[in-house]
Amino acid sequence: MSGRYYEEFTVGETIEHGRRRTISESDNQRFCDLTMNQQPLHLDREFARESAFGERVVNGLYTMSLAVGIAIPETTDGTIVANLSYDEVSHPNPVVHGDTIRVTSTVTEKRETSDGERGIVTMHLKVFTQNDDLVCEFDRTVLSLKREHEERS
Repeated sequence: MSGRYYEEFTVGETIEHGRRRTISESDNQRFCDLTMNQQPLHLDREFARESAFGERVVNGLYTMSLAVGIAIPETTDGTIVANLSYDEVSHPNPVVHGDTIRVTSTVTEKRETSDGERGIVTMHLKVFTQNDDLVCEFDRTVLSLKREHEERS
């Protein structure tokens, strides 16, 4: 387990996640197939060529999901009770096949639950391409274990 307990998060801290991922055409195709999203902008080269982007664009929900996955080892791996919300999602720039993304998480809020046995942590995730273009950002709120409570279990 490499995730952090509630007590180990510090408001204002930014975590630079070391893992990166190059997104392939296959990744995008499989995600669209799994989610039954057949938007031609993601899948049809000729349709996308005529769009404002000029090429196929990776499904934004895949980009967001991948960002969460990249962030988990240094944040909530083994220490999460639940994801509570994803808020204020934006996709300011597109991701295309072949882009490599990296992620940062900044802890923006934390508070104990009313029973004091767990904590709620909000992080602002930013997703960048290899060119440092911001392609997605959002707030992720989690219910986190407290170390002292975990050790008593």
